[in-house]
Amino acid sequence: MFREFRVRLACSLLLAIGLFSTTASAQEDAPVVAAAANLQFAIEEIAKSFAADTGKKVRLSMGSTGNIARQIRQGAPFELFLAADEKTLLDLAADGLTRDEGTVYAVGRIVAITPNGSKLAADGSLGSLKEALAGGTLGRFAIANPEHAPFGVAAREALTHEGLWDAIQPHIVLGENVSQATQFALSGNTDGGIIAYSLALAPSNRERGTFELVPEEWHEPLRQRMALLKNAGPVAEAFYEYMDQPTAREILERYGFAPPKGQ
Repeated sequence: MFREFRVRLACSLLLAIGLFSTTASAQEDAPVVAAAANLQFAIEEIAKSFAADTGKKVRLSMGSTGNIARQIRQGAPFELFLAADEKTLLDLAADGLTRDEGTVYAVGRIVAITPNGSKLAADGSLGSLKEALAGGTLGRFAIANPEHAPFGVAAREALTHEGLWDAIQPHIVLGENVSQATQFALSGNTDGGIIAYSLALAPSNRERGTFELVPEEWHEPLRQRMALLKNAGPVAEAFYEYMDQPTAREILERYGFAPPKGQ
């Protein structure tokens, strides 16, 4: 009887090891999709829908567009890159690091946002920000680092448009990417910031502050482009195609992304 118990136990252990190995193997086989930080909530939903609809999974790696591009140049094993702008990805394509120039999958927007209790008003015209600067009452103000984050570039362009960039320099807190800038802007340790519309719309952020769109003509269009990398496999290819399907388009639009008007 004891021998029978040991046999059953051994079989159970082998089955568990087999299941674990299969699960681990499936996870390892899932391609890594690199995505700009402003896609954080939208792309997670899209990846879940993709898995439900196709039975295939992808792994997500989030970061600033510039940092992801640098990782690709250093040999990071990404199979698909969803950037927050066009130029970064087109530069990668010109250097032969992608299959082709890819396609524009969405157009992003920026918003002025303030945490609950801030003395600033979340007005897209930046009038309240201008008054606070003039009156010497502005504390800290968050944006993404424009050195490698397209949404930081757009924020700088909007501030420059309104003649505020030089004056606001001592007050700027830079996020490594726009997701981190959002955390700073809503932390209560700043008076607000300029962040991605898609992140302001996320349920976990909407209750923490108020926001308003910044006029889109105040900055260069945030045409977001994606492309497959040279080593892309069939699952990454399927996810690339899925990004243009109705389910993915509905999720993107729910997070404030406008559909591309042309390639």
